[in-house]
Amino acid sequence: MFARRIVAAVAAASPRSKRIFSTSSSYSVTHDYQTSIQELNKEMESVFGDFPPDGLPSSVSNSPANDEPHLSSRNIGESSFELTHTGNSGEAQMVDVSPKESSKRTATAVCKVNLGKKVFDLVLANQMENGDVLTVAKIAGIMAAKQTSNLIPLCHNIGLTHVQVDLRLNHEDFSVTIEGEAASMGKTGVEMEAMTAVSIAGLTVYDMCKAASKGISITDIRLKHKSGGKSGDYSWGQ
Repeated sequence: MFARRIVAAVAAASPRSKRIFSTSSSYSVTHDYQTSIQELNKEMESVFGDFPPDGLPSSVSNSPANDEPHLSSRNIGESSFELTHTGNSGEAQMVDVSPKESSKRTATAVCKVNLGKKVFDLVLANQMENGDVLTVAKIAGIMAAKQTSNLIPLCHNIGLTHVQVDLRLNHEDFSVTIEGEAASMGKTGVEMEAMTAVSIAGLTVYDMCKAASKGISITDIRLKHKSGGKSGDYSWGQ
């Protein structure tokens, strides 16, 4: 219906053939055109409501600028969630921590290894052919924490002051919970060292037990807690 009204309004202003207008005929055409536009506006207002006082909304403007997606004027670097390992051009970079002050840094990470009842019973009884699974995995986790910068490309080579890895057997679901803690006095955190420790410890459990079962799974590798540094303290779930 709106399209027909618009066509009628245009037709009133644009006659099909050339003709010589007198003052009265020109007034008549202009009057018919204005009448058609007014009727069209009233009908649109009855459907869409009144127009804003400044005319049509800016969203229907023909300006090319309105066709562009809206982007925030805030600089990405101002965000507290900036990816520090990414440069201005998107290239990978190692963060320069030289301006930071040294402080006490700690981090605790956890993971879970689902053994299944058969393997769990063998580990519990220390009857695996490869030896003491839990002790070997513990040593592997500590060694891995000290090698984190060699495994993760953009990690800093930091001096660890403490690494601890504990493994606990869970009878209720035949699993092993691994918890690793790392600490240092430096300019960058030790989250990756703690997570590397539990990851490698979990892989060591798998390696020690894979002859008995290939269905072992390593899950829920995550940071449990951290302290120190500019970002302050963090605890999982809080």
